[in-house]
Amino acid sequence: MEQPKEVGDRQLDALLERLDRLTAEVNGLNRRLDSGDNLAPIVRELSLLNESLQTLAYAALGQSGPQVRRRAG
Repeated sequence: MEQPKEVGDRQLDALLERLDRLTAEVNGLNRRLDSGDNLAPIVRELSLLNESLQTLAYAALGQSGPQVRRRAG
């Protein structure tokens, strides 16, 4: 059976420094996700898609436009 290797002080310091950097990176990613900055391009694309679909719907209706019936109140 193999004995566990001891980690020297320098190696431990290097590991802890790397863990600190990784923790900071994950915290930064979480802040960006929480703020929704990454969703802005998706929101813009959905808005453009919605406009395109509305344009297509009106084009499919032709020159007459939508016929809207109002309920008798």
